Amino acid sequence: MASLALPSFNSLAISRLNSQKAPLNSSFPCISTSRHPCTVAPQRFQCGVIRMQAGEEDFELKQMRDMAAAKKRWDAMIREGKVKILTPKEAGYAIQLSNKPLLDVRPSSEREKAWVKGSTWVPIFEVDNKFDVGTVSRKVSNFVMGGWWSGVPTLSYNSQYLSQVEEKFPKDAELIVACQKGLRSLAACELLCNAGYKNLFWVQGGLEAAEEEDLAGEGSQPLKFAGIGGLSEFLGWTDQQRTQVAKEGWGYRVLYSARLVVIRFLIPAK
Repeated sequence: MASLALPSFNSLAISRLNSQKAPLNSSFPCISTSRHPCTVAPQRFQCGVIRMQAGEEDFELKQMRDMAAAKKRWDAMIREGKVKILTPKEAGYAIQLSNKPLLDVRPSSEREKAWVKGSTWVPIFEVDNKFDVGTVSRKVSNFVMGGWWSGVPTLSYNSQYLSQVEEKFPKDAELIVACQKGLRSLAACELLCNAGYKNLFWVQGGLEAAEEEDLAGEGSQPLKFAGIGGLSEFLGWTDQQRTQVAKEGWGYRVLYSARLVVIRFLIPAK
């Protein structure tokens, strides 16, 4: 795992490749360091802020380097034919006509909302529910760097991923590997390929790119909506919801407009 330097796929990594963006004027309130009766050691506070910003920048640079390195490996893996590409529609045909199994590698936060009927679930990254000092620090960083907007939780690599897949599928199995956006599934394909799996198929664009007729979905939401969350979902400012609004008409527009009004009234005027 360490030698592959897989990206963490938390909010920062996802936001780099996700077109959903917060409005430019959306931010947390600025903290003033000017003199105030309640201000304690402003110089020390400023130093702490600078160190936190430096730490976040270092983390961001590492994520960018890891993602760039991973992309090169994944491009080579596909170019050499070790993993074959399928569109969601083609994956649906392969499941129906050839009875190929679909391996769902998404975290539980997405799987619980929607899944492909008959698919096998083995997450490569899972929601980190621990509350030790290190995990809490990562949760705070994840939230500040985009989790509040996208709803992407803090994830940790599933160290049992390969062994769990090997319990369910032999090395000569023809596996269709899918995630929500098509990134984690590439990482999963890389691990499986290195472990000796030779018949791997990657769903390009992930389940988010699937139309309703492409795959037989189950769950409380459409497959497209399983990866959205946070404030962007609440306000209806995701690409998936905008597409749905265009189809459904004024009902959705009124709902999300009302939510925006509520948020505006909850924020005190300056």
